[in-house]
Amino acid sequence: MSETSPLQYDHSRIVLAGGLALAIAMGIGRFAFTPLLPMMLHDGTVSLAGASWLASANYIGYLVGALFCTFKPLPNPTAIIRTGLVSTLVLTLGMAVPWAAAWPLLRFAAGVASALVFVYTSGWCLSQAAWRGHASLGALIYTGPGAGIVLTGLAASAMVAADWRASIGWLSFGLLALVLTMHIWPVFHVRNTMSAAIAAHAVRAGTATDHSALEVALLSLAYGIAGFGYIITATFLPVIARQTLPGSAWLDLFWPILGCGVISGALFASRMRQVRDLRLMLLACYLIQAAGVALSLAMPSLLGFAMGSLLVGLPITAITYFGMQEARRIRPHHDASTIGLLTALYGLGQILGPPMTAYLLKLAATPTAGFDLALKIAAGSLLLGATLFAVLLREYPVTE
Repeated sequence: MSETSPLQYDHSRIVLAGGLALAIAMGIGRFAFTPLLPMMLHDGTVSLAGASWLASANYIGYLVGALFCTFKPLPNPTAIIRTGLVSTLVLTLGMAVPWAAAWPLLRFAAGVASALVFVYTSGWCLSQAAWRGHASLGALIYTGPGAGIVLTGLAASAMVAADWRASIGWLSFGLLALVLTMHIWPVFHVRNTMSAAIAAHAVRAGTATDHSALEVALLSLAYGIAGFGYIITATFLPVIARQTLPGSAWLDLFWPILGCGVISGALFASRMRQVRDLRLMLLACYLIQAAGVALSLAMPSLLGFAMGSLLVGLPITAITYFGMQEARRIRPHHDASTIGLLTALYGLGQILGPPMTAYLLKLAATPTAGFDLALKIAAGSLLLGATLFAVLLREYPVTE
């Protein structure tokens, strides 16, 4: 049976497929590790220090995948998306195998696959939506990572209640990725129709000029800080909650709450079409996320963790969406390389967070003290990022 061309799908099916692809690659391939980590610690299959390095292996893989995407675009992006989805489900299933020596390699490869799916799904789906005259709805694909976080978080909570082993959790998430991949597989056909979107971009680029290297450097640095600022919470939130509120029946809900924040932030970002200067939105996002991180310190209670989780989650995909738009604005003739630079620095920030936390845990008198110091550094870094955007707003006002 011949496959259906994407031209025969309307914009809603394209957006849904894009969101589910990101839910698989990000919500399962990358962030399922977070809600399963307490189960792995309980099973004794990994230590906190080992978990930090597993997280970093995944983030290094994401960086490598993002850098690969800065090279010449491949002719069939949908083939890359399909390959990344299949790789994600296979690598997730592989984590169920009790061979701990292979886990760092599996997490590294899952990071590469998630980056490829994220970048190529974003480009393909946004182009397809624009071609159909619904460009603004393309931003809705970024609800996918949040939906994946909510789903895996709630599922992991049920697994903990049923006293399942982490290996069963990995197996279950791998099978879930298989089911979702089968559902969206026909949409990502090898035929592509991006000519209209590419032509429109060429017109825009022809009437704009690249901004200064210093402005690009400040934007890139600020964007990279976001990767470091959120990753400690995104990696260790369930563990931190268990250290602070042992025995609470609500411990496993903080991660799904963060996912709900991610979804809400993406929905909000998709409606921001009339903002003259997106750096104002980025500054606000950094302050919101810094407040979320700080709430875990100022209010180490059920309410504090719930509010903090929501505030940390809200800006995650919004920062990505606004940051990519800003990169295109200031470097219209070199937007691909600029987006690659921003993504690489964001990935570097993610890589630095977990090993720094592991080092602080080793030095601290108690795990709680170590996590507290790591969260203080994370919140401070986000405030620094907000300051950089304030400098950009003052020194480089929008004139066009």
